[in-house]
Amino acid sequence: MLGVAILAAVGGAALAGIGFSGSYNALKDLGFRHSFGDFSYAFPIGVDAGIVALLAMDLHLIRKGAPAPWLRLLAHTFTAATIYFNAASAGSLTANPTGTAMHAVIPVMFVAVVEAGRRLVIRITRIEAGHGRDGVPLHRWILAPWPAFLMFRRMRLNGIASYDRAVKLEQERLVYRVMLERDHGKKLKDAPSDLLLPLTMERFGLSVDEALALPAEAEEQARLRDERKAAFEAEVAVRAEARAAELKISTLRTVGRVEAAGYEVGAETATAKAHAHARTVAAGREAEAAERLDQATEELAAAEAEQEAADARLRAAETGKAAAEAEKTAAETRARTAETNRAAADDEQAEADAKEAAQATRLRAAETAKLAAEAEEEAAEAVKRKAEADRDTADARRVQAGHEEDAHTARLRAAEARERAAEAELRAVEAEDAAKLTPAARATRRVARMILAAGGNPEAVTLQAITEALDVSPATASARRAEAAELIASGYTPHATTA
Repeated sequence: MLGVAILAAVGGAALAGIGFSGSYNALKDLGFRHSFGDFSYAFPIGVDAGIVALLAMDLHLIRKGAPAPWLRLLAHTFTAATIYFNAASAGSLTANPTGTAMHAVIPVMFVAVVEAGRRLVIRITRIEAGHGRDGVPLHRWILAPWPAFLMFRRMRLNGIASYDRAVKLEQERLVYRVMLERDHGKKLKDAPSDLLLPLTMERFGLSVDEALALPAEAEEQARLRDERKAAFEAEVAVRAEARAAELKISTLRTVGRVEAAGYEVGAETATAKAHAHARTVAAGREAEAAERLDQATEELAAAEAEQEAADARLRAAETGKAAAEAEKTAAETRARTAETNRAAADDEQAEADAKEAAQATRLRAAETAKLAAEAEEEAAEAVKRKAEADRDTADARRVQAGHEEDAHTARLRAAEARERAAEAELRAVEAEDAAKLTPAARATRRVARMILAAGGNPEAVTLQAITEALDVSPATASARRAEAAELIASGYTPHATTA
């Protein structure tokens, strides 16, 4: 077969060369006779090259699976023109039929070779693409033209590539029709529609078995469609439920986060307010203690002033002591005066001048005694005032010491009270955090602790104090105080965690 293919290719090339060379001379002479001039040399080449180019392009497009039938038709038209031009170059077509046939035979052979090659290319291309196709044999066209045409039509319309399969399908349908006519009569009017399917589906190229299987296949397809529909609806329902569940979960998570954030913010706010309130109370108490300390300092300054007064009185007492010493001196003077009197009594014989001097001395002694008595009275008064000053100083010192001790004790008690209040508030806040109370419940318990700190009487805690502590309106403060009173009445204690 390889040798045959080579021989066909070589022969076709030789035939084409001979035909083109003969056609060239004939067409060149014809061109000169028709006044083509020098173009007569190129005219035969243009015609023959055009035929070759059109046929080559047709074969290439067929090979690529994109045939263009008009290229083949145009190439055959140019070939017929070439045959005519070659025949006309021999003279009149009717006057020299032998010469005309001789000029036409080689182009006709070339066209036949090209058509054979074209058919081979088409066949190879279809086989490679999996679309190999048989045709209706020539003998069938000759022996049964109309049935051959009907078979050709069915093969082309239904994509039947094998002639043998087309014949087999025709045989099956004829046998099936004969069997149906035997069972249901010539007109087949009593035959069920399902049994008539092979005859009905004949124009679609289905076999008898394929046509009879159509109802079962249709039922199976319907069942599969129903199953797919049910599965799709179930999947849609599942996805809808999943989306609803996801939406619900997302909503719950969002609500939980919002509520948790509310609790956290409420706890932080309540804690901050409790701390601020504690700091405010502590600052107030410290200011009160400082005020008391200032008062004690002022009292101490007063006591020091009194001490200075007492010191002054002491100095006065010392002055009285000096007066007593002067009295002592006066007493000694009186003693000397007495001695002098004794000396005067002993010396009665003294002269009158001595008596006058003694009399003068006695007068001075009397004045001195009088002065001494006055000094003694002043000294006694000074001693009395000193004693009173000492008693006042001691009392002032005792009062000052008591005030200092009271102030220190008050400061200690205030610090202890602040510490106990802070601890109680902290425990209460921790208990409320553990119980996860709402901000309103926390505020109610805080007011309850304020009432308990005030002695348990709700009226002892003013609405102004509640408003400042909670940073709310008076109406809300009144409601919180009422709720706190009910909470205390139900047995609430600051240490309770779930009260």
